[in-house]
Amino acid sequence: MRKLKWIALAAAVMMTITALPVTALAKKKDSTEDKTLSKVTLNEVAHSIFYAPQYVAIEEGYFEEEGLDLTLVTGFGADKTMTAVISGEADIGFMGAEASIYAYQEGATDPVMNFAQLTQRAGNFLVAREEMPDFTWDDLKGKKVLGGRKGGMPEMVFEYILKNNGLDPETDLTIDQSIDFGSTAAAFTGDTSADFTVEFEPSATLLEQEGTGYVVASLGTDSGYVPYTSYSAKASFLEDHPKIIQKFTNALQKGMDYVSTHSPEEIATVIAPQFPETDLATVTAIVTRYYQQDTWKDNLIFNEESFQLLQDILQDAGELSRRTEYTDLVTTSFAQKAAS
Repeated sequence: MRKLKWIALAAAVMMTITALPVTALAKKKDSTEDKTLSKVTLNEVAHSIFYAPQYVAIEEGYFEEEGLDLTLVTGFGADKTMTAVISGEADIGFMGAEASIYAYQEGATDPVMNFAQLTQRAGNFLVAREEMPDFTWDDLKGKKVLGGRKGGMPEMVFEYILKNNGLDPETDLTIDQSIDFGSTAAAFTGDTSADFTVEFEPSATLLEQEGTGYVVASLGTDSGYVPYTSYSAKASFLEDHPKIIQKFTNALQKGMDYVSTHSPEEIATVIAPQFPETDLATVTAIVTRYYQQDTWKDNLIFNEESFQLLQDILQDAGELSRRTEYTDLVTTSFAQKAAS
């Protein structure tokens, strides 16, 4: 019975994190004015409560206020989002900035530039089978953990934390990286040999509600301020359509301002229509968890220190052979203007 329940839950998790509608139109406020909106397509790496300020901007009509007709498409992975941007299928991509570094180092002639940073913390949590109020990272020694895909940001941040706490990811514990994203929570429930699992929301909260897991650590808190996700576009698009990019960034900044000045309960109520398969109480619990760990920046400026930290993590994981100059892949002019 529990196995059947988790099969259904796994499907719900995938819908909540990545699949809610593949294409969603930005909410528009009623208006009698006859104004022409500029169309822009945004491809997001996943559909997650982790990105609350973006959905506030959609639900509050901030994009329309800025004169944009926004189409939101879920890419189901950074590789697919990057492909959509490079091919021109999407105008703007929302994903980890490491994707732009990889593409650039592979010889992209029209580099994908990061112009706005949304999250400043990792969005995943370490879940144990039992409550561990005095948890330390040393508790992972000799244990089995359901981790993330090799080379993916969640797994790299996890290993970065382990190393910072004196643990060797290869010898001090066993990390199972064979399970698909979105399926680890169900696997954790069924695989009693695993002692811990690394989960995004809503899986972490759902495991706690089920009574089969307990959040014992926040990777976002323990990794420090990491530029986890950012908005990017081809350099040629930035040059040809600076007004659209500025309007887009202005709308996002309004979403950031709302999140920084309202309670988790208020934020959850606004973004709830984006997650119709999740009850409001659960949305509120997840928003609260992200709110309390200082997930979202006050502004969208992607500073150099953050970019260098990202490259430190990539190098430490063995995924980066050489470093890229900050100015080659980051521009802050749009975010600075929006913040002012």
